[in-house]
Formats: sequence, structure tokens, C-alpha cells
Amino acid sequence: MTTLVIIDAANVVGSVPDGWWRDRRGAAQRLRDRLARNGVPGSEGPVELVLVVEGAARGVESVPGVRVEAASGSGDDRIVELVAAAPDRDRLVVTADRELRRRVGELGAEVAGPRAVRGPS
Repeated sequence: MTTLVIIDAANVVGSVPDGWWRDRRGAAQRLRDRLARNGVPGSEGPVELVLVVEGAARGVESVPGVRVEAASGSGDDRIVELVAAAPDRDRLVVTADRELRRRVGELGAEVAGPRAVRGPS
């Protein structure tokens, strides 16, 4: 079965102080491209990658291998919706946000920190 991997773009991008705040959309695009190239390091089996963007990062488009979901409001709420919509699948949410981790954990999703998808640029 394909694991649904949902990445909290704002949280992952914000985990490294590399100037991302000057170009949030560009930072989200770089993360998307890194995910398309490298996937999720150490993952076993096939994965479906979903990158959730919000705010200034809206407008980042999907590419082969990474579906981009633009949250109309809170990115966290969109992530919870995506987890809830796939109850019969293995789900992994990548974020360091404690409240989001709690919310998706209550829905049965696994969680991992930003390092799970940070890798070579």
C-alpha cells in the first residue's frame, strides 16, 4: 500500500534559518523540488507526497511526484482534513508543530520532524 506523506511546508521550511522569510514562495518551491528529487529519505515502499502550503507560499504548483495543496486558511487545518480523508491508508505527517502532531496523532497518523525530509539541497 502507498503511504500518504503530508508535509507541513511552512514548518519544514521554517526549521532552517536560511533566509526563507524573504521569499516564502521560493523556499516552498525549493522544498518541493528537493522532495521531487529525493523523496523521503529512508522510506520503505511507495509514497504519495503532498506538500501543504499557506499564506505567501500559495501559488506553488504541483510537479511530478509532489502534489501541492494550497490551504485556503490554516495549513494545519488542511493537513488534518487530508489525514481525516484517508482513514484506510498509512499516513505520515512531517511537522514539528506540537499541536498539529497531537491532532493528526489522534486520527491515527504517524508523525516525523522536519529532518525526515531535509536533505541535500
